[in-house]
Amino acid sequence: MIQFFYENLPESVNTDYMAWLEEIILSEEKKPGDINYIFCDDDYLLKVNQDYLQHDYYTDIITFDYVKGRTISGEIFVSLQRISDNASTLSKNYEEELRRVLAHGILHLCGYKDKTEEEERQMRGKEDHYLAKYL
Repeated sequence: MIQFFYENLPESVNTDYMAWLEEIILSEEKKPGDINYIFCDDDYLLKVNQDYLQHDYYTDIITFDYVKGRTISGEIFVSLQRISDNASTLSKNYEEELRRVLAHGILHLCGYKDKTEEEERQMRGKEDHYLAKYL
């Protein structure tokens, strides 16, 4: 089950995305387990990054993987503030950038990485594929 939670923010993310996110999981031949999206601001996610990953920089998403076999479970922290800033910087629509980041977290739980250039290309391709299915 996919759930949305909010830290230091009012509820503001369209829950219609949940069905689309489940479709991504099923399309990747996985099963949805317990997936929690925690929407927050930059400062909250920076603290998570520092405390759990020993990274001292802002990011738009951090995914904690609790996957067991084909069942996808995890916690996905998303900075809505960073998404807004990135959308502006990249001249993108906020909702499209949000959907990209939401899909990105699910794709990490499905086993996709983005550390190398090749992995990043594959991740972007998957994101684009599923973004096109949403629209």
